[in-house]
Amino acid sequence: MEQKFIEELTETIDTEDKLAMDTVLADLEDWDSLSFVSFISMANASYGKKVAADQVREAVTVADLYQLVKG
Repeated sequence: MEQKFIEELTETIDTEDKLAMDTVLADLEDWDSLSFVSFISMANASYGKKVAADQVREAVTVADLYQLVKG
């Protein structure tokens, strides 16, 4: 499930960077306001999760984002 999430996140934020669970979001050039909104949309569409912007803002790593959507 983690690998599937990483693949979806990579596509969602349209990054060339190799993502891992410990990747720090602030280090990603492609983690911007559009990616932020795209992640919230992906969480809802792919995982049926309503994620608040505040929750995403508090996320530091890819693993933090994963915790927001995992069942």
